[in-house]
Amino acid sequence: MRLKGKVAVVTGAGRGIGRAVARLFAQEGAKVVINYSRSERGAQDLADDIRRGGGEALLVKADVSKADEVKMMVQKTVEKFGRVDILVNNAGILVPAGFLDSTEEMWDKTIDINLKGTYLCSKEVAPIMLNQKKGKIVNIASVCGLAQLTALGNTPYVASKAGVIGLTRSLAVNLGPNINVNAISPGVIETEMVAFFTPERKNMIISETPLKRTGRPEEIASAALFLASDESDFITGEVLTVSGGRGMR
Repeated sequence: MRLKGKVAVVTGAGRGIGRAVARLFAQEGAKVVINYSRSERGAQDLADDIRRGGGEALLVKADVSKADEVKMMVQKTVEKFGRVDILVNNAGILVPAGFLDSTEEMWDKTIDINLKGTYLCSKEVAPIMLNQKKGKIVNIASVCGLAQLTALGNTPYVASKAGVIGLTRSLAVNLGPNINVNAISPGVIETEMVAFFTPERKNMIISETPLKRTGRPEEIASAALFLASDESDFITGEVLTVSGGRGMR
């Protein structure tokens, strides 16, 4: 029960990494706000599972790239639970397009959700956390934002995740000493986001990975739990890479 009594907002929690994070946080005693935009079925099923297990969950549909919807989500959280202790900025998209194949629409959509969404959600919860004199923000970035890998071909995605890492460090400076802000940079994780990978590309990635496999959403959730817990109170502005060793520096 490492998060007992805490209130955690997890964006993009209807599937993939966000779903695993929300589930684990609830198991560890947190009251969880399950944010989703399109994955309503998955989000509702998760909320039902948490409640059946004796936990508390609030379901909120909101597009994190829209300031008014983010504001509404946080207002509903405070109305229901009275506070916000943890924010996990997980909502994100991946458009498989290189620079010359990308369009302005692809660029705008990716930056709006992956980077602007992280900014808007953090901006909305920060005053609450500062008033409480404690809070944890965990941003989900990517190894693409750190290392020179073949995945760097996805130009809008890479730019957005590099931006998330820069934003993480800036927020750590601006929001200290009361709020810890850190990021997790996953490698290739078995989610719907990487479903478009060809078998050849997947095998190439595994061959480049010292642990010789892809990751599971639950493994990212475990890292998020550490950064959201009191055990990480002296850690801020850091990027924790969880990639099986791929892209190590």
